[in-house]
Amino acid sequence: MAMSTATKPKRAQKEKPDQKYAPTLLLPATNFPLRADAAAREHLFRDRCTTDLYAWQRENNKGDLFVLHDGPPYANGHLHLGHALNKLLKDFVNRQKVMAGFKVDYRPGWDCHGLPIELKALAELKVTDRSNLSPSQVREVAQATAQAAVDAQRSEFFSYGVMGDWDNGYLTMHKDFETRQLNVFYGMMSKGLIYRANKPVYWSPSSRTALAESELEYKDDHKSRSAWVAFYLDQPSNALAAVAPAGASLQAVVWTTTPWTLPANRCVAVHPRMNYTLFRSSTASDASTVYLAATERMEEMQKRFTPKDGDAATLELLGQITGQELMGTRYQHPLTAESLPFITADYVTSDSGSGLVHTAPGHGMDDYKACFPLGIEAFCPVNNVGDFTAEAGPELEGLNVQGEGTTKVLEMLQAKGTLIQEQAYVHKYPYDWRTKKPIILRATSQWFANVGTIKEDALKAIETVKIVPEGARRRLEGFVLSRSEWCISRQRSWGVPIPVLYEVDTDEPLLTKESVQHIVDTVKEHGTNAWWSMTTEELLAPQYRNNGKTYRRGTDTMDVWFDSGTSWTMIEEKMPRPHLPFVADVYCEGSDQHRGWFQSSLLTSVALTGKAPFGTLITHGFLLDAKGLKQSKSLGNTVDPAVVIYGGKNVQKDPAYGLDVLRLWAASSEYTKDIAIGKTILAQVAEGLRKFRTTARFMLGNLNGFHESQAVPYEDLTRLDKFMLSEVYQFCKSVNAAYDEFAYNKVFTQLQFLTSTTLSSFYLDVIKDTLYNETENSEKRRGIQTVLFHVLTAFNKSIAPLAPHFAEEVYENYSHCFNDPQPSVFRAGWLDAPETWNNVTLREEFLVVKQLRSEVNQLLEQARAAKLIGPSAEATVEVQLKEKNDKEENTLADTVDSYADDFAKLFITSSVTVTRVAPNTSNTATEGEAVSFTRDVEMPKVGSCRLVVRRSPMHKCPRCWSLVSPAQDTLCTRCQSVVDSLQL
Repeated sequence: MAMSTATKPKRAQKEKPDQKYAPTLLLPATNFPLRADAAAREHLFRDRCTTDLYAWQRENNKGDLFVLHDGPPYANGHLHLGHALNKLLKDFVNRQKVMAGFKVDYRPGWDCHGLPIELKALAELKVTDRSNLSPSQVREVAQATAQAAVDAQRSEFFSYGVMGDWDNGYLTMHKDFETRQLNVFYGMMSKGLIYRANKPVYWSPSSRTALAESELEYKDDHKSRSAWVAFYLDQPSNALAAVAPAGASLQAVVWTTTPWTLPANRCVAVHPRMNYTLFRSSTASDASTVYLAATERMEEMQKRFTPKDGDAATLELLGQITGQELMGTRYQHPLTAESLPFITADYVTSDSGSGLVHTAPGHGMDDYKACFPLGIEAFCPVNNVGDFTAEAGPELEGLNVQGEGTTKVLEMLQAKGTLIQEQAYVHKYPYDWRTKKPIILRATSQWFANVGTIKEDALKAIETVKIVPEGARRRLEGFVLSRSEWCISRQRSWGVPIPVLYEVDTDEPLLTKESVQHIVDTVKEHGTNAWWSMTTEELLAPQYRNNGKTYRRGTDTMDVWFDSGTSWTMIEEKMPRPHLPFVADVYCEGSDQHRGWFQSSLLTSVALTGKAPFGTLITHGFLLDAKGLKQSKSLGNTVDPAVVIYGGKNVQKDPAYGLDVLRLWAASSEYTKDIAIGKTILAQVAEGLRKFRTTARFMLGNLNGFHESQAVPYEDLTRLDKFMLSEVYQFCKSVNAAYDEFAYNKVFTQLQFLTSTTLSSFYLDVIKDTLYNETENSEKRRGIQTVLFHVLTAFNKSIAPLAPHFAEEVYENYSHCFNDPQPSVFRAGWLDAPETWNNVTLREEFLVVKQLRSEVNQLLEQARAAKLIGPSAEATVEVQLKEKNDKEENTLADTVDSYADDFAKLFITSSVTVTRVAPNTSNTATEGEAVSFTRDVEMPKVGSCRLVVRRSPMHKCPRCWSLVSPAQDTLCTRCQSVVDSLQL
């Protein structure tokens, strides 16, 4: 930039515009308020875009059926922001589909069974000992507790503006749901997928029930009292005896992080191909004692045999043997002296411990799998509250295994001289996700679903499923691959019963098609309460009533994941679509459901139908506060959705933003990851909505007096207007792609770019002069109104699924402009940008024009800062191009020549001239030249030019305020023509 050195003229004082011409201006006029006052006004539009809309689209939309199946939230307590996020994402999906003409089915659901509701019911009864209550008493209160939560949550969900069939939602405690669930059990049983076994399961002493993997959460800093223990080898194998010193007392070194499981020890496992070493320790009290451990663990052995306050142990290595050669070796149980065997197992490693693994098939999954084929029983001397039973011995009976029981076991080992070392060990450990207390592995007789035989089919079924984000596919596949069985039984009263009777004398289960079908038919008629209220004779199928055997009903209920995991049967029953490879179009839940509802739904569906229940699987993250910390009640950093919508006690601190701000926060977030929310974030979203509102208000105000019937045909529009419609075409294309990807943050970004960059910073800025100053019915003005009509319609339809109340209010303020106005924007159809608007040439030309405009604006700012001009309309611009060389391609010169007559309007200046100058012309002001600012512009691959800004020598028109009049207080030619036409 350079400024000429000529004398700078004095600017005329800023005169007040002539008010007599004000009535001739066509200024914006609309009833659409600038301030939303959302908390007070949104309810005015609620019914039309929720209850009324859902019923209307079910009757009137002619497109295909679209089913978004609701994953049932737990009917326990009030909703939190995570619930809101989940339901809002689903609502975004459904609303866009409604506008696109689909017949949407969305039935909200609730998960109503399970321990937390049962505990809450007991708390309401003020009962600490449930043994004093019958199952029917517990169930009656639990049902009322669940129903109260459902009613409260339904009201809260509806307050989020979520559209759905709220009068016909599903509850897992409804009789028809429970009947379908039992039919799934029957179907899986018929295929041999249901069995009973006495094997280790995750057991929660605090909840007194078995748990599924999905009901666990892992604590990284759990502290255990680990122990290094010597197991006396009373019968070495021939190979071991051959390498052991004569007369040696052989001791196997074993490490365990759960000393309380030692009473249940049944064998020691070694890896068949691992090498093991015999060694003496200099710290041993008896020189005849020889120890055995994995060769690769000798360095660790030196640490374990070194006293805490003594000299380092010296190890004497005596011989080596493989794990396979140890077979035939037996040892004395370190507590009971019972003779037990060594076994081989491939899961044994030398990464930790001693390479010899204490094996208790009653307390470990791998232990059970290794021992079962060998006929070694799953011994478990621990009861349902985590206390040792009499089978553990009189010294341990009644002690809790995770407290006093562990201490006592260590004391007993110390007394017997078999405890080498006790060591505190911090590690990752599973906890009950409800009670937040550690669980144990405990062998009990439970019911299992054999998913190992169907998991390959499950993996194949999800190959064609669309998963958002795609990375979540590996997570789901990993969870499916990692399990071979599913413990489906729970020790609760409030749930769907496992429909099995047992022979009293043998405890054998009666698991036949006839028996289970009779129970299913009974539940279908009487509900699951019949399991506890009817006699065993009534529950028994007729063909078994007089067979000489006595039966009892079981007391186990089904895992709540089995409950909710069978909810797809409702869709299949009410809306069968056998031609599709799925039952529901979309499932959408949090990332924790990959091991929960997503997986249980997949497995039950594949087991019975061979296909996945979902066509698209959408996963969202969890909520973080503004600092990136996970939201939790204990930290006090949760955000109440109601406070966001209606405001807090201190409205200055917690303003009432209204529902659309909450919805736009959800839409603007990258929901596939964990999502942050806080006061600053909400304020930013609110500011974004304010800008949307301001832009919409401008367009509404300038559509005053316009009707769709007055629209100017596309071919008669100016190049600027055609360019704007081309931008609308691209906008609609991008928005549609984002909605198809369920990427609502991309929709939000497109809306921001359209309003802030394409409209406010360019098009709306340029067209004001024409809108305000031309005659009302001039083709130029009507052309701009035509474009504004299309822009506003595209903008409003795009934002409608995200901010429905805002969109309804906008539509209400210009629906009269349509040839066929609708009662709601959601009934007006989806985005429709004709292909004729897609003008690639114009978009390329305007890339150059807008870049040139940006350069001019920067030069105008320099002139304004120097007090040369005020508004840009007081400036004149000269675009200097090099003399044309026919051999040289100059896109910039071609564009400038083509748009020369449009530049004054595009730059919002009084005039623009285009001149040709010889190459290398210097930028030197001539004597008497007006003050000017210059700027050399280089556009790579486009061309170069020089811009010169001066103050216009003309006078300000008292009507349009541009410096284009020939004399003071004289209307410009355009304004004079308009005023004359108005006959003022």
